[in-house]
Amino acid sequence: LFLPSFQDLFGVSMVVPLMNLHIKSLGASHTVAGIIGSLYGIMQLFSSTFVGCWSDIVGRRYSLLSCILLSALGYFLLGTSSTVFLFAISRVPVGIFKHTLSISKALLSDLVSERDRPLVMGRFNAASSVGFILGPVVGGYLTELEDGFYQTSFMCASIFLLNAGLVWMLPWSEENTSNREHQQGNKGTDSFSAQANRDLHLKSATNGAMASDSLFQSPWIQVATVLKRIKGIACSDLWDIFLVRLLMSVAILLYYSNFSLALEERFGVKPLFAGYLMSYSSALGVLAGCLLGPITRLYQHNTYRILLHSSTLTCTLILLYASALSIWMVILSSTFLAFSTTVGRTCIIDLELTVGGNEASGTLLGVGQSVTSVGRIVAPLLSGIAQEFSPCGPPSLGVGLALVAILIMNANKQKYCSHGNVKLKNQ
Repeated sequence: LFLPSFQDLFGVSMVVPLMNLHIKSLGASHTVAGIIGSLYGIMQLFSSTFVGCWSDIVGRRYSLLSCILLSALGYFLLGTSSTVFLFAISRVPVGIFKHTLSISKALLSDLVSERDRPLVMGRFNAASSVGFILGPVVGGYLTELEDGFYQTSFMCASIFLLNAGLVWMLPWSEENTSNREHQQGNKGTDSFSAQANRDLHLKSATNGAMASDSLFQSPWIQVATVLKRIKGIACSDLWDIFLVRLLMSVAILLYYSNFSLALEERFGVKPLFAGYLMSYSSALGVLAGCLLGPITRLYQHNTYRILLHSSTLTCTLILLYASALSIWMVILSSTFLAFSTTVGRTCIIDLELTVGGNEASGTLLGVGQSVTSVGRIVAPLLSGIAQEFSPCGPPSLGVGLALVAILIMNANKQKYCSHGNVKLKNQ
């Protein structure tokens, strides 16, 4: 699963930076390009919850394969887009079904114990981030060739087809799962590991049987089941976790919203340096994902405490950036912010699954993606308003939102801690 996740973001990051240049070369105005970009974000906002819930009903295998193949179709159409209309049409299947990473995370949460989930999710995010770092470099090279954008799009579609083959070859049968888990149990150092593996096998076998039955249900029954599950999530007590995720997402997006422009206005730094600094932060984020194992052991697998401390550190570092008097303070804040944001992003997902339960992991991750999409829609508007007052306005506003998120976590401390204690006892 780490390899398809790497290839997924590698292929996407080859194409996405070139899309604005391509649509303008087709004769589209800035307004039309913005509308198409917003349309994609709106489709992602509404589809992520439904696709995630659908994966809980029909099973991870068929939902993941469907999303990969339909995303491949979207990028293939993008490679044939010679008009603005065809360009817009090509974004529809990608906007609706490009939730491959979310379903992969849901599959990972089904396969690993709660104790190991932050470590595995951190490594998964690290693998994805490496692809996101390398993709723009390769895409920039390919676009220099004749018809470079079309070649890049076809290459991205080919990568998704390769991913579909890799996912199809995964050992999906319960027999293979049982053998793998039995081997893992023999390698364990205590009886708790073996017990967790037996429980995991029982859960996966039950979910697999339910998914097989659900696959042959009529589409109307599947839709009704999806809506029922979404209603259950909406009426649950998870609102505070999703609100924390929204506030922290907007705070971080505000930090990056005018990063290059603010550095140029405040310190006279060229945009090229800002690009290098962001690449440096991305590389550190990969390292942070690999260090989640030692961090969770240091905190005795208390996800709430890790999230609270990482959010507090993120808030402090954004404040340091907003009040920085020299470029060295910006570099210092960017260095540690890469660690705190990566750790926080992984921990908020783990907390959602811990409180909400693994039985609806696809739905929970889908709702979380929708919440993040709302942040992507709201953040540019808030950033534009805040920049009217000062170049430091967006990060300063981000500090305020992060403080609100920290206060919400403190106000609900008892609920998080009780789930954390139950989690540890189950291990």
